Amino acid sequence: MSARLVGINHVALEVGDLDEALAFYGQVFELRLRGRIPGMAFIDAGDQFIALSEGRGQEADPDRHFGLVVDDKAAVRAALEAAGADIVPSRGLDFRDPWGNLVQVVEYGDVQFTKTPEVLRAMGLHGLGKTPAALSELREKGVEVGA
Repeated sequence: MSARLVGINHVALEVGDLDEALAFYGQVFELRLRGRIPGMAFIDAGDQFIALSEGRGQEADPDRHFGLVVDDKAAVRAALEAAGADIVPSRGLDFRDPWGNLVQVVEYGDVQFTKTPEVLRAMGLHGLGKTPAALSELREKGVEVGA
């Protein structure tokens, strides 16, 4: 029997400087610092976290990326524009941080996963719904959620 994937605990990003990374990501997202040790900072992302690791070990990859889910994609786009971020032309909202990490941003209502009411409440998020397409994908997986 194989173990089943349950979720992602965290994503680690290599950045050049922790203070600069916290400042950049703090301009784009509402950040809550979970903790910090020499060479690393940990920021909450709902019930998971992102680890920022100081020191870039390799060049930025043109295709490797990760996706973040937000409550308001339009607000992220405005914050990225205000920060002068490198927004990458795509069918969605993709950007590169100052260290070349490629990030895709999607809105919670559009994705095929859901957070429990307890997690959403703890995050101060209320009334987040799902699009019909996301609801259909969830139902296909056997997950019944309200709109």
